[in-house]
Amino acid sequence: MTSVRAARQQPIPADDDGEDARILQSLGYTQQLHRRMGAFGNFSASLSVISIMSGTLLLFGYGLNSGGPAVITWGWLAVGPLVLCLAASLAEITSRYPTSGGLYYMARQLGGERWSWYTGWLNLLGLLGGIAAQDYGIATFTAAWMNLQFGYTPTPGSLLALYAVILALHAVLNLFGTRLMNILTSLSAWWHLAGAVVIIGALTFVPSHHQSAGFVFSEFTNNTGWSAPVYVILLGMLLPVFALAGYDTSAHLSEETNHASVAAARGVFRSVAVSWIAGGILLTTLLFAVQDYTATLGSPTGVPVAQILLDALGMAAAKALLLVIIVAQFLCGYTVTASASRMIYAFARDGALPGSGLWKKISRRSAIPANAVWLAVAVAFVLALPSLYSSAAFAAVTAISVVGFTSAYAIPVLLRLLHRDRFTPGPWHLGRWSRPIGWVAVVWAAAVTVLFLLPQSSPITATSFNYTPVAVVVAFLIAALWRRFGRDSYHVPRSTSPAEDRQFEGII
Repeated sequence: MTSVRAARQQPIPADDDGEDARILQSLGYTQQLHRRMGAFGNFSASLSVISIMSGTLLLFGYGLNSGGPAVITWGWLAVGPLVLCLAASLAEITSRYPTSGGLYYMARQLGGERWSWYTGWLNLLGLLGGIAAQDYGIATFTAAWMNLQFGYTPTPGSLLALYAVILALHAVLNLFGTRLMNILTSLSAWWHLAGAVVIIGALTFVPSHHQSAGFVFSEFTNNTGWSAPVYVILLGMLLPVFALAGYDTSAHLSEETNHASVAAARGVFRSVAVSWIAGGILLTTLLFAVQDYTATLGSPTGVPVAQILLDALGMAAAKALLLVIIVAQFLCGYTVTASASRMIYAFARDGALPGSGLWKKISRRSAIPANAVWLAVAVAFVLALPSLYSSAAFAAVTAISVVGFTSAYAIPVLLRLLHRDRFTPGPWHLGRWSRPIGWVAVVWAAAVTVLFLLPQSSPITATSFNYTPVAVVVAFLIAALWRRFGRDSYHVPRSTSPAEDRQFEGII
Protein backbone atom coordinates (compact mmCIF):
# COMPACT_ATOMS: atom_id res chain seq x y z
CA MET A 1 0.00 0.00 0.00
CA THR A 2 1.06 3.53 -0.63
CA SER A 3 1.29 6.09 2.15
CA VAL A 4 -1.38 8.71 2.75
CA ARG A 5 0.89 11.35 1.20
CA ALA A 6 1.24 9.35 -1.98
CA ALA A 7 -2.46 8.60 -2.08
CA ARG A 8 -3.38 12.26 -1.78
CA GLN A 9 -1.01 13.30 -4.52
CA GLN A 10 -2.36 10.90 -7.14
CA PRO A 11 -4.12 12.79 -9.96
CA ILE A 12 -7.82 12.49 -10.65
CA PRO A 13 -8.33 11.01 -14.13
CA ALA A 14 -10.14 12.66 -16.99
CA ASP A 15 -13.92 12.86 -16.79
CA ASP A 16 -15.67 9.50 -16.92
CA ASP A 17 -19.11 9.69 -15.37
CA GLY A 18 -19.81 6.16 -16.51
CA GLU A 19 -17.15 4.85 -14.17
CA ASP A 20 -18.72 6.69 -11.23
CA ALA A 21 -22.10 5.18 -12.09
CA ARG A 22 -20.58 1.69 -12.31
CA ILE A 23 -18.93 2.09 -8.91
CA LEU A 24 -22.23 3.30 -7.43
CA GLN A 25 -24.02 0.35 -8.99
CA SER A 26 -21.48 -2.01 -7.41
CA LEU A 27 -22.46 -0.47 -4.08
CA GLY A 28 -26.10 -1.34 -4.74
CA TYR A 29 -27.54 1.93 -6.07
CA THR A 30 -28.64 3.36 -9.39
CA GLN A 31 -27.45 6.86 -10.30
CA GLN A 32 -30.34 9.31 -9.68
CA LEU A 33 -28.69 12.57 -8.63
CA HIS A 34 -26.84 14.70 -11.18
CA ARG A 35 -23.02 14.51 -11.11
CA ARG A 36 -22.24 18.17 -11.72
CA MET A 37 -19.78 18.75 -8.89
CA GLY A 38 -16.04 18.70 -9.38
CA ALA A 39 -13.29 17.91 -6.90
CA PHE A 40 -12.91 21.54 -5.85
CA GLY A 41 -16.67 21.93 -5.39
CA ASN A 42 -16.77 18.83 -3.19
CA PHE A 43 -13.83 20.08 -1.10
CA SER A 44 -15.43 23.51 -0.93
CA ALA A 45 -18.65 22.04 0.42
CA SER A 46 -16.93 20.53 3.46
CA LEU A 47 -14.77 23.64 3.83
CA SER A 48 -17.96 25.71 3.86
CA VAL A 49 -19.62 23.51 6.47
CA ILE A 50 -16.56 23.63 8.73
CA SER A 51 -16.42 27.38 8.02
CA ILE A 52 -13.60 29.16 9.82
CA MET A 53 -15.84 32.24 10.03
CA SER A 54 -18.75 30.32 11.43
CA GLY A 55 -17.89 27.66 13.99
CA THR A 56 -14.81 29.46 15.30
CA LEU A 57 -16.60 32.80 15.69
CA LEU A 58 -20.01 31.53 16.81
CA LEU A 59 -18.46 29.95 19.92
CA PHE A 60 -15.78 32.58 20.45
CA GLY A 61 -17.69 34.10 23.37
CA TYR A 62 -18.24 30.66 24.87
CA GLY A 63 -14.48 30.08 24.67
CA LEU A 64 -13.70 33.39 26.37
CA ASN A 65 -15.88 32.35 29.31
CA SER A 66 -14.80 28.69 29.39
CA GLY A 67 -11.06 29.00 29.86
CA GLY A 68 -10.36 32.25 28.03
CA PRO A 69 -7.57 32.98 25.53
CA ALA A 70 -5.20 30.28 26.82
CA VAL A 71 -7.74 27.49 26.33
CA ILE A 72 -8.85 28.86 22.96
CA THR A 73 -5.27 28.99 21.68
CA TRP A 74 -3.84 25.77 23.09
CA GLY A 75 -7.13 23.91 22.68
CA TRP A 76 -7.18 24.70 18.99
CA LEU A 77 -3.58 23.56 18.55
CA ALA A 78 -4.20 20.33 20.48
CA VAL A 79 -7.54 19.34 18.99
CA GLY A 80 -6.62 19.90 15.33
CA PRO A 81 -4.31 16.86 14.92
CA LEU A 82 -6.83 14.62 16.69
CA VAL A 83 -9.64 15.73 14.38
CA LEU A 84 -7.30 15.18 11.42
CA CYS A 85 -6.79 11.58 12.56
CA LEU A 86 -10.55 11.01 12.57
CA ALA A 87 -10.98 12.79 9.23
CA ALA A 88 -8.18 10.76 7.61
CA SER A 89 -9.67 7.49 8.84
CA LEU A 90 -13.11 8.49 7.59
CA ALA A 91 -11.69 9.65 4.26
CA GLU A 92 -10.14 6.23 3.76
CA ILE A 93 -13.53 4.55 4.18
CA THR A 94 -15.26 7.19 2.04
CA SER A 95 -12.90 6.32 -0.79
CA ARG A 96 -14.21 2.77 -0.74
CA TYR A 97 -17.91 3.63 -0.21
CA PRO A 98 -18.68 6.95 -1.99
CA THR A 99 -22.45 7.15 -1.44
CA SER A 100 -24.87 9.82 -0.23
CA GLY A 101 -25.64 7.66 2.79
CA GLY A 102 -22.07 8.08 3.94
CA LEU A 103 -21.54 6.86 7.49
CA TYR A 104 -24.52 4.57 7.92
CA TYR A 105 -23.78 2.82 4.63
CA MET A 106 -20.19 2.30 5.74
CA ALA A 107 -21.39 0.89 9.07
CA ARG A 108 -23.71 -1.54 7.25
CA GLN A 109 -20.90 -2.95 5.14
CA LEU A 110 -18.44 -3.19 8.01
CA GLY A 111 -20.63 -4.10 10.98
CA GLY A 112 -24.16 -5.03 10.02
CA GLU A 113 -27.68 -3.64 10.12
CA ARG A 114 -27.90 -2.69 13.81
CA TRP A 115 -24.67 -0.65 13.65
CA SER A 116 -25.88 0.96 10.45
CA TRP A 117 -29.27 1.92 11.90
CA TYR A 118 -27.94 3.76 14.95
CA THR A 119 -25.00 5.28 13.07
CA GLY A 120 -27.48 6.81 10.65
CA TRP A 121 -29.63 8.26 13.43
CA LEU A 122 -26.58 9.72 15.19
CA ASN A 123 -25.32 11.23 11.94
CA LEU A 124 -28.74 12.68 11.28
CA LEU A 125 -28.85 14.17 14.78
CA GLY A 126 -25.43 15.76 14.20
CA LEU A 127 -26.47 17.25 10.86
CA LEU A 128 -29.78 18.62 12.13
CA GLY A 129 -28.06 20.02 15.21
CA GLY A 130 -25.48 21.52 12.86
CA ILE A 131 -28.15 23.35 10.88
CA ALA A 132 -29.68 24.66 14.10
CA ALA A 133 -26.34 25.81 15.52
CA GLN A 134 -25.17 27.45 12.30
CA ASP A 135 -28.40 29.25 11.46
CA TYR A 136 -29.09 30.40 15.01
CA GLY A 137 -25.53 31.69 15.09
CA ILE A 138 -26.17 33.60 11.87
CA ALA A 139 -29.22 35.14 13.52
CA THR A 140 -27.13 36.34 16.48
CA PHE A 141 -24.47 37.88 14.22
CA THR A 142 -27.14 39.52 12.06
CA ALA A 143 -28.75 40.93 15.20
CA ALA A 144 -25.33 42.27 16.27
CA TRP A 145 -24.95 44.06 12.92
CA MET A 146 -28.46 45.47 13.29
CA ASN A 147 -27.53 46.69 16.77
CA LEU A 148 -24.57 48.63 15.35
CA GLN A 149 -26.54 49.91 12.37
CA PHE A 150 -29.96 50.66 13.88
CA GLY A 151 -29.55 50.31 17.65
CA TYR A 152 -31.68 47.17 17.55
CA THR A 153 -31.76 45.15 20.77
CA PRO A 154 -32.61 41.49 20.12
CA THR A 155 -34.97 39.44 22.30
CA PRO A 156 -35.26 35.64 22.37
CA GLY A 157 -38.47 35.88 20.37
CA SER A 158 -37.08 38.18 17.68
CA LEU A 159 -33.93 36.05 17.36
CA LEU A 160 -36.06 32.96 16.84
CA ALA A 161 -38.10 34.76 14.17
CA LEU A 162 -34.91 35.85 12.39
CA TYR A 163 -33.63 32.30 12.68
CA ALA A 164 -36.81 31.01 11.00
CA VAL A 165 -36.33 33.41 8.09
CA ILE A 166 -32.72 32.22 7.60
CA LEU A 167 -33.83 28.58 7.66
CA ALA A 168 -36.46 29.31 5.02
CA LEU A 169 -33.95 31.09 2.78
CA HIS A 170 -31.57 28.14 3.00
CA ALA A 171 -34.36 25.74 2.12
CA VAL A 172 -35.44 27.75 -0.93
CA LEU A 173 -31.88 28.09 -2.24
CA ASN A 174 -31.39 24.36 -1.85
CA LEU A 175 -34.26 23.67 -4.23
CA PHE A 176 -32.44 25.09 -7.25
CA GLY A 177 -30.24 22.08 -7.93
CA THR A 178 -26.65 20.87 -7.92
CA ARG A 179 -25.42 23.38 -10.50
CA LEU A 180 -26.16 26.30 -8.17
CA MET A 181 -24.72 24.31 -5.27
CA ASN A 182 -21.46 23.82 -7.12
CA ILE A 183 -21.28 27.57 -7.78
CA LEU A 184 -22.17 28.59 -4.23
CA THR A 185 -19.86 26.10 -2.51
CA SER A 186 -16.94 27.18 -4.69
CA LEU A 187 -17.79 30.84 -4.02
CA SER A 188 -18.03 30.02 -0.33
CA ALA A 189 -14.52 28.57 -0.21
CA TRP A 190 -12.99 31.66 -1.81
CA TRP A 191 -15.16 34.00 0.26
CA HIS A 192 -14.08 32.31 3.48
CA LEU A 193 -10.40 32.40 2.65
CA ALA A 194 -10.42 35.94 1.22
CA GLY A 195 -12.61 37.23 4.04
CA ALA A 196 -10.32 35.70 6.63
CA VAL A 197 -7.31 37.35 4.99
CA VAL A 198 -9.06 40.75 5.07
CA ILE A 199 -10.07 40.40 8.73
CA ILE A 200 -6.64 39.13 9.78
CA GLY A 201 -4.93 41.94 7.87
CA ALA A 202 -7.19 44.63 9.32
CA LEU A 203 -6.79 43.41 12.91
CA THR A 204 -3.03 43.06 12.48
CA PHE A 205 -2.22 46.45 10.99
CA VAL A 206 -4.99 48.90 11.96
CA PRO A 207 -5.27 48.81 15.80
CA SER A 208 -2.82 50.99 17.69
CA HIS A 209 -2.76 48.49 20.58
CA HIS A 210 -2.45 44.71 20.69
CA GLN A 211 -2.49 42.30 23.59
CA SER A 212 0.75 40.65 24.67
CA ALA A 213 1.69 37.06 23.85
CA GLY A 214 1.27 36.32 27.55
CA PHE A 215 -2.40 37.28 27.33
CA VAL A 216 -3.06 35.19 24.22
CA PHE A 217 -1.21 32.07 25.40
CA SER A 218 -1.67 32.11 29.17
CA GLU A 219 -4.71 34.21 30.20
CA PHE A 220 -7.20 31.87 31.88
CA THR A 221 -10.80 32.92 32.55
CA ASN A 222 -13.45 30.83 34.23
CA ASN A 223 -17.03 32.09 34.13
CA THR A 224 -18.62 28.65 34.06
CA GLY A 225 -19.32 28.41 37.77
CA TRP A 226 -17.21 25.27 38.10
CA SER A 227 -14.18 25.43 40.40
CA ALA A 228 -12.09 22.65 38.82
CA PRO A 229 -9.74 24.22 36.22
CA VAL A 230 -9.19 20.91 34.39
CA TYR A 231 -12.93 20.48 33.87
CA VAL A 232 -13.23 24.05 32.61
CA ILE A 233 -10.36 23.47 30.16
CA LEU A 234 -12.10 20.36 28.86
CA LEU A 235 -15.37 22.27 28.44
CA GLY A 236 -13.47 24.84 26.40
CA MET A 237 -12.72 22.12 23.85
CA LEU A 238 -16.27 22.50 22.55
CA LEU A 239 -15.11 25.44 20.42
CA PRO A 240 -12.48 23.63 18.29
CA VAL A 241 -14.41 20.34 18.17
CA PHE A 242 -17.57 22.05 16.89
CA ALA A 243 -15.64 24.37 14.58
CA LEU A 244 -13.85 21.45 12.88
CA ALA A 245 -16.94 19.24 12.41
CA GLY A 246 -19.07 18.65 9.32
CA TYR A 247 -16.43 17.25 6.96
CA ASP A 248 -18.64 14.25 6.17
CA THR A 249 -20.41 16.64 3.78
CA SER A 250 -17.97 15.52 1.09
CA ALA A 251 -19.20 11.95 1.56
CA HIS A 252 -22.88 12.93 1.47
CA LEU A 253 -22.34 14.78 -1.82
CA SER A 254 -20.31 11.98 -3.40
CA GLU A 255 -23.17 10.82 -5.66
CA GLU A 256 -23.16 14.32 -7.17
CA THR A 257 -19.35 14.46 -7.51
CA ASN A 258 -17.23 13.31 -10.44
CA HIS A 259 -14.56 10.70 -9.55
CA ALA A 260 -15.93 10.57 -6.02
CA SER A 261 -13.70 7.68 -4.89
CA VAL A 262 -10.80 10.12 -4.84
CA ALA A 263 -12.43 13.57 -4.81
CA ALA A 264 -14.75 12.94 -1.84
CA ALA A 265 -11.97 11.38 0.24
CA ARG A 266 -9.69 14.31 -0.48
CA GLY A 267 -12.51 16.69 0.34
CA VAL A 268 -12.95 15.13 3.78
CA PHE A 269 -9.27 15.33 4.73
CA ARG A 270 -8.18 18.56 3.06
CA SER A 271 -11.12 20.59 4.35
CA VAL A 272 -10.07 19.85 7.94
CA ALA A 273 -6.38 20.56 7.28
CA VAL A 274 -7.04 23.92 5.61
CA SER A 275 -9.63 24.94 8.22
CA TRP A 276 -7.35 24.08 11.13
CA ILE A 277 -4.51 26.23 9.81
CA ALA A 278 -6.64 29.17 8.68
CA GLY A 279 -8.91 29.04 11.74
CA GLY A 280 -5.96 29.04 14.12
CA ILE A 281 -4.55 32.17 12.53
CA LEU A 282 -7.95 33.88 12.66
CA LEU A 283 -8.52 33.04 16.33
CA THR A 284 -5.10 34.21 17.53
CA THR A 285 -5.47 37.42 15.52
CA LEU A 286 -8.79 38.13 17.23
CA LEU A 287 -7.27 37.49 20.65
CA PHE A 288 -4.34 39.83 20.00
CA ALA A 289 -6.84 42.49 18.88
CA VAL A 290 -8.93 42.46 22.09
CA GLN A 291 -8.90 46.02 23.46
CA ASP A 292 -11.01 45.62 26.62
CA TYR A 293 -11.60 42.06 27.82
CA THR A 294 -14.44 42.92 30.18
CA ALA A 295 -16.22 45.03 27.57
CA THR A 296 -15.78 42.25 25.01
CA LEU A 297 -17.44 39.70 27.27
CA GLY A 298 -20.31 42.07 28.13
CA SER A 299 -20.82 43.47 24.62
CA PRO A 300 -24.25 45.10 24.12
CA THR A 301 -24.29 43.50 20.66
CA GLY A 302 -24.38 40.07 22.29
CA VAL A 303 -21.46 38.99 20.08
CA PRO A 304 -17.90 39.39 21.46
CA VAL A 305 -16.40 39.26 17.95
CA ALA A 306 -18.45 42.29 16.96
CA GLN A 307 -17.15 44.18 19.99
CA ILE A 308 -13.53 43.34 19.11
CA LEU A 309 -14.03 44.66 15.58
CA LEU A 310 -15.75 47.78 16.91
CA ASP A 311 -13.08 48.57 19.52
CA ALA A 312 -10.14 47.78 17.26
CA LEU A 313 -11.31 49.16 13.90
CA GLY A 314 -14.15 51.62 14.48
CA MET A 315 -17.84 51.55 13.61
CA ALA A 316 -17.68 51.62 9.79
CA ALA A 317 -15.07 48.88 9.47
CA ALA A 318 -16.78 46.76 12.14
CA LYS A 319 -20.09 46.84 10.29
CA ALA A 320 -18.44 46.05 6.94
CA LEU A 321 -16.48 43.10 8.31
CA LEU A 322 -19.50 41.77 10.18
CA LEU A 323 -21.29 41.63 6.83
CA VAL A 324 -18.36 39.66 5.39
CA ILE A 325 -18.69 37.21 8.29
CA ILE A 326 -22.47 36.95 7.98
CA VAL A 327 -22.26 36.15 4.26
CA ALA A 328 -19.68 33.44 4.99
CA GLN A 329 -21.89 32.00 7.70
CA PHE A 330 -24.93 32.12 5.42
CA LEU A 331 -23.07 30.13 2.76
CA CYS A 332 -22.03 27.67 5.46
CA GLY A 333 -25.62 27.20 6.62
CA TYR A 334 -26.73 26.66 3.03
CA THR A 335 -24.23 23.83 2.61
CA VAL A 336 -25.07 22.21 5.96
CA THR A 337 -28.72 22.15 4.87
CA ALA A 338 -27.71 20.49 1.59
CA SER A 339 -25.68 17.86 3.43
CA ALA A 340 -28.48 17.08 5.88
CA SER A 341 -31.05 16.78 3.10
CA ARG A 342 -28.86 14.28 1.23
CA MET A 343 -28.50 12.24 4.40
CA ILE A 344 -32.28 12.26 4.89
CA TYR A 345 -32.81 11.30 1.26
CA ALA A 346 -30.34 8.42 1.43
CA PHE A 347 -31.63 7.17 4.79
CA ALA A 348 -35.21 7.31 3.50
CA ARG A 349 -34.18 5.61 0.24
CA ASP A 350 -33.14 2.64 2.36
CA GLY A 351 -36.37 2.72 4.40
CA ALA A 352 -34.97 3.96 7.73
CA LEU A 353 -37.29 6.90 8.43
CA PRO A 354 -40.99 7.16 9.23
CA GLY A 355 -42.64 8.23 5.97
CA SER A 356 -39.59 7.25 3.93
CA GLY A 357 -41.61 7.29 0.71
CA LEU A 358 -42.17 11.03 1.13
CA TRP A 359 -38.61 11.98 2.09
CA LYS A 360 -36.87 10.04 -0.69
CA LYS A 361 -38.76 11.74 -3.52
CA ILE A 362 -36.62 13.54 -6.09
CA SER A 363 -37.77 16.65 -7.94
CA ARG A 364 -37.95 15.88 -11.66
CA ARG A 365 -36.94 19.41 -12.55
CA SER A 366 -33.90 19.86 -10.33
CA ALA A 367 -33.06 16.29 -9.23
CA ILE A 368 -33.11 17.54 -5.62
CA PRO A 369 -34.78 15.75 -2.66
CA ALA A 370 -37.04 18.74 -1.96
CA ASN A 371 -39.12 17.14 0.80
CA ALA A 372 -35.94 16.15 2.61
CA VAL A 373 -34.78 19.77 2.48
CA TRP A 374 -37.96 21.01 4.16
CA LEU A 375 -37.84 18.27 6.78
CA ALA A 376 -34.26 19.22 7.66
CA VAL A 377 -35.07 22.88 8.33
CA ALA A 378 -38.29 22.03 10.18
CA VAL A 379 -36.52 19.76 12.67
CA ALA A 380 -33.71 22.31 13.03
CA PHE A 381 -36.31 24.92 14.00
CA VAL A 382 -37.70 22.64 16.70
CA LEU A 383 -34.20 22.05 18.12
CA ALA A 384 -33.77 25.78 18.70
CA LEU A 385 -37.09 26.33 20.50
CA PRO A 386 -35.48 26.05 23.98
CA SER A 387 -33.67 29.33 23.18
CA LEU A 388 -36.89 31.09 24.16
CA TYR A 389 -36.29 30.29 27.81
CA SER A 390 -32.70 29.01 28.12
CA SER A 391 -29.61 31.21 27.92
CA ALA A 392 -27.49 28.07 27.48
CA ALA A 393 -29.54 26.75 24.56
CA PHE A 394 -27.04 27.69 21.85
CA ALA A 395 -24.15 25.88 23.55
CA ALA A 396 -26.43 22.87 24.03
CA VAL A 397 -27.38 22.81 20.34
CA THR A 398 -23.72 22.90 19.33
CA ALA A 399 -23.01 20.10 21.80
CA ILE A 400 -25.84 18.05 20.25
CA SER A 401 -24.18 18.51 16.87
CA VAL A 402 -20.76 17.52 18.21
CA VAL A 403 -22.05 14.39 19.98
CA GLY A 404 -24.02 13.28 16.92
CA PHE A 405 -21.24 13.98 14.44
CA THR A 406 -18.29 12.65 16.42
CA SER A 407 -19.84 9.38 17.53
CA ALA A 408 -21.21 8.72 14.04
CA TYR A 409 -17.78 9.41 12.51
CA ALA A 410 -16.09 7.02 14.92
CA ILE A 411 -18.38 4.00 14.45
CA PRO A 412 -17.33 3.12 10.87
CA VAL A 413 -13.68 3.65 11.85
CA LEU A 414 -14.06 1.32 14.84
CA LEU A 415 -15.79 -1.32 12.72
CA ARG A 416 -13.08 -1.05 10.08
CA LEU A 417 -10.46 -1.70 12.80
CA LEU A 418 -12.36 -4.63 14.32
CA HIS A 419 -13.25 -6.29 11.01
CA ARG A 420 -10.16 -5.95 8.83
CA ASP A 421 -11.29 -8.84 6.62
CA ARG A 422 -14.43 -6.93 5.56
CA PHE A 423 -12.62 -3.92 4.15
CA THR A 424 -10.68 -3.54 0.93
CA PRO A 425 -9.17 -0.03 0.67
CA GLY A 426 -10.21 2.33 -2.09
CA PRO A 427 -7.78 4.44 -4.11
CA TRP A 428 -7.23 6.95 -1.26
CA HIS A 429 -5.90 5.11 1.77
CA LEU A 430 -3.53 5.40 4.72
CA GLY A 431 -1.45 2.33 4.12
CA ARG A 432 0.40 1.04 7.18
CA TRP A 433 -0.71 4.08 9.20
CA SER A 434 -4.37 3.09 8.96
CA ARG A 435 -4.62 1.19 12.26
CA PRO A 436 -2.63 3.49 14.58
CA ILE A 437 -4.35 6.59 13.21
CA GLY A 438 -7.71 4.84 13.45
CA TRP A 439 -7.29 3.87 17.12
CA VAL A 440 -6.23 7.40 18.06
CA ALA A 441 -9.35 8.67 16.30
CA VAL A 442 -11.70 6.24 18.05
CA VAL A 443 -10.36 6.93 21.56
CA TRP A 444 -10.54 10.66 20.95
CA ALA A 445 -14.11 10.46 19.64
CA ALA A 446 -15.27 8.42 22.65
CA ALA A 447 -13.80 10.95 25.09
CA VAL A 448 -15.38 13.91 23.29
CA THR A 449 -18.79 12.24 23.16
CA VAL A 450 -18.84 11.67 26.93
CA LEU A 451 -17.47 15.14 27.71
CA PHE A 452 -20.19 17.12 25.97
CA LEU A 453 -22.98 15.17 27.60
CA LEU A 454 -21.84 16.60 30.95
CA PRO A 455 -23.07 19.89 32.53
CA GLN A 456 -21.44 22.98 31.04
CA SER A 457 -22.22 25.54 33.72
CA SER A 458 -22.93 25.70 37.44
CA PRO A 459 -25.23 25.92 39.29
CA ILE A 460 -27.48 23.71 37.20
CA THR A 461 -30.84 25.44 36.72
CA ALA A 462 -33.62 25.41 34.16
CA THR A 463 -31.84 28.10 32.14
CA SER A 464 -28.32 26.66 32.39
CA PHE A 465 -29.24 22.99 31.96
CA ASN A 466 -27.37 21.17 29.18
CA TYR A 467 -30.20 19.41 27.39
CA THR A 468 -27.84 17.55 25.04
CA PRO A 469 -28.35 14.21 26.86
CA VAL A 470 -32.12 14.68 26.59
CA ALA A 471 -31.91 15.28 22.83
CA VAL A 472 -29.64 12.25 22.38
CA VAL A 473 -31.92 10.01 24.46
CA VAL A 474 -35.00 11.18 22.53
CA ALA A 475 -33.23 10.47 19.24
CA PHE A 476 -32.27 6.99 20.43
CA LEU A 477 -35.80 6.28 21.67
CA ILE A 478 -37.25 7.29 18.31
CA ALA A 479 -34.64 5.19 16.54
CA ALA A 480 -35.27 2.18 18.78
CA LEU A 481 -39.06 2.49 18.49
CA TRP A 482 -38.97 2.84 14.72
CA ARG A 483 -36.51 -0.05 14.49
CA ARG A 484 -39.03 -2.23 16.31
CA PHE A 485 -41.90 -1.37 13.97
CA GLY A 486 -40.17 -0.32 10.76
CA ARG A 487 -37.06 -2.46 10.52
CA ASP A 488 -38.63 -4.69 7.85
CA SER A 489 -38.56 -1.74 5.47
CA TYR A 490 -34.86 -1.04 6.08
CA HIS A 491 -32.68 -2.49 3.36
CA VAL A 492 -29.15 -1.21 2.76
CA PRO A 493 -27.66 -2.84 -0.34
CA ARG A 494 -24.58 -4.94 0.17
CA SER A 495 -21.52 -3.88 -1.78
CA THR A 496 -19.66 -6.29 -4.01
CA SER A 497 -17.60 -9.06 -2.43
CA PRO A 498 -13.97 -8.48 -1.43
CA ALA A 499 -12.86 -10.34 -4.53
CA GLU A 500 -14.82 -7.96 -6.73
CA ASP A 501 -13.49 -5.02 -4.73
CA ARG A 502 -10.26 -5.31 -6.68
CA GLN A 503 -11.83 -3.16 -9.39
CA PHE A 504 -11.11 -0.21 -7.09
CA GLU A 505 -7.41 -0.88 -6.89
CA GLY A 506 -6.87 0.41 -10.40
CA ILE A 507 -8.67 3.70 -9.86
CA ILE A 508 -6.43 6.63 -8.98
